[in-house]
Amino acid sequence: MKQRIIFALVGCLGLLTLAAQSTNPGEAQVFVMEIRSEIDARTSHYVNLALDEATETKADYIVIDMDTYGGALYDADDIRTRLLEYEKPVYVFINKDAASAGALISLACDSIYMAPGASIGAATVVTGGTGEAAPDKYQSYMRSIMRSTAEATGRDPKIAEAMVDENLEVEGVSEEGEVITFSTAEALKYGFAEAEVSSIEDLLAQAGVEDYQLTTYEVSTVNKIVSIFLNPFVSGLLILVMIGGLYFELQTPGVGFPILAAFIALILYLVPYYLNGLAANWEIAALFLGIALIALEVFVIPGFGIAGIGGILLTVGALVLMMLNNNNFDFFFVDLNDITRALATILAGIFGGILLMFFGGVRMADTNFFRRVALEGTQSSTEGYTSNFKSGSFLGKEGEAYTILRPSGKILIGDELLDAYTRGDYIEQGERVVVVSDEGSSLRVKLARDVQHQV
Repeated sequence: MKQRIIFALVGCLGLLTLAAQSTNPGEAQVFVMEIRSEIDARTSHYVNLALDEATETKADYIVIDMDTYGGALYDADDIRTRLLEYEKPVYVFINKDAASAGALISLACDSIYMAPGASIGAATVVTGGTGEAAPDKYQSYMRSIMRSTAEATGRDPKIAEAMVDENLEVEGVSEEGEVITFSTAEALKYGFAEAEVSSIEDLLAQAGVEDYQLTTYEVSTVNKIVSIFLNPFVSGLLILVMIGGLYFELQTPGVGFPILAAFIALILYLVPYYLNGLAANWEIAALFLGIALIALEVFVIPGFGIAGIGGILLTVGALVLMMLNNNNFDFFFVDLNDITRALATILAGIFGGILLMFFGGVRMADTNFFRRVALEGTQSSTEGYTSNFKSGSFLGKEGEAYTILRPSGKILIGDELLDAYTRGDYIEQGERVVVVSDEGSSLRVKLARDVQHQV
């Protein structure tokens, strides 16, 4: 009994010790995220995820490990706004470069620390295609948000503006005709950095954070998988599966597997672009509207006209726009190579799907899977099979189209209303038709005038 009591006391003591170690009330929680790529919608999504996790884990300090040459203005503005509104202190460690959009994000942080040889500035807005300076309306917008951000974080707004506009002169700092880019020493001199540091640990020491636990944000497995589907090659394959699935479902209606594959491919295409802020709601709406117009043209409207062409243009256009980081049809900051790559990906997927229809259809019919789900044998009437529930034979009889045949519908022969279909032709209501086959439960018909011409 004494031994059991001793073991119980030792166990409780051990649990209390572990609990004390894991929840040290005096230990600050430091959350580190990295911005080491071009600023775009994916970066904005990453920052939002990181800050959400930092909030959930009740981090006391946020540190951004930065090395970027800039990127999309609108996405940088989204990140800037989120950082300015964040309640906990946010520090940025400029490991090498914080140019353009990177400079704007850095100014939104409470404190800036720079590594030896690092730089910040050169925030002139440039075009996505040629890299030339953008028109003044974009420069004016960038100047205003650089100025307001500097004011919000206690830095010189005139210097922040001069990082954008070469025509602005800051006395004692820069002359007209040059855009400000600070080295580490210059940033310290003019109050744009707190200290020169060589590591995050050094940064925390300079900031007076001593007893802390460091956590580096890692993208979840789900988000890593999502990023795979953003690859243009994978996007092209998904489009191929969509087209191929729709085609094979039409060839073997009722099987279900091809249409399910097409639906899954559509979801895998849409979700990653939506989560990363590339696919806007209106772009998704345009995609489904395009698909609806194509379906309307195929199943309802005879021939191929405005609805079909409009549906194709909407569908292809929406798929392309989802791959581009445009801002409501503003492609000014979209690189020409990105547009070319998106178009090539979509067209490759479409033409690949067409080739799959022509060359893959025959091969699919020979597979074991197809034999299991499709009826290949012929149930001949000579062997006793019949599905003719009609009153007598209608072969060669003439009637009229009671409804439009697209290619199936109803015909009227005498007083009998019967199911009928054509070999793909569209027949308007009221047209005279002739039954050319009455096997099965539906009659196959042709236009009466076509039959007379053949005779």
